Amino acid sequence: MTTPTLLNPNTLPQTESIGYSQIAIAHTGRMAFVSGQVAISDDELPVSGSLDAQADIVIENLSRALAALDGAARDIIQLRIYIVDLKPSSVEIVMGKLATFLNGARPGLTGVGVQSLASPEFLLEIEMVVQLPGE
Repeated sequence: MTTPTLLNPNTLPQTESIGYSQIAIAHTGRMAFVSGQVAISDDELPVSGSLDAQADIVIENLSRALAALDGAARDIIQLRIYIVDLKPSSVEIVMGKLATFLNGARPGLTGVGVQSLASPEFLLEIEMVVQLPGE
């Protein structure tokens, strides 16, 4: 399998330095659409707390989903991030943690500020599209 082709045309804002690409091209193969991951603990209860703490749990859930797919960060095509009460400090927290998770991969990324998520405890939800390794 070929990893996605990532583009930042000079006619669009240059986003490589902040960890994502303007265009991600998936090559032939299978795709996985991972549902939005939220801060649910191993005992399947919502975890209240700070955005920082919830981001750790959400990213751990994304990591587990990638592992279940036998994938790696380089296989991620798209991330969609939903943050309650979005502000610059929230973006800094989440993007800092995502940068570590992505380890240099720069998938397409969309960030959306929302009023609320499925449960009032949730401050963050991230979904991803993954190009599956193999076949």
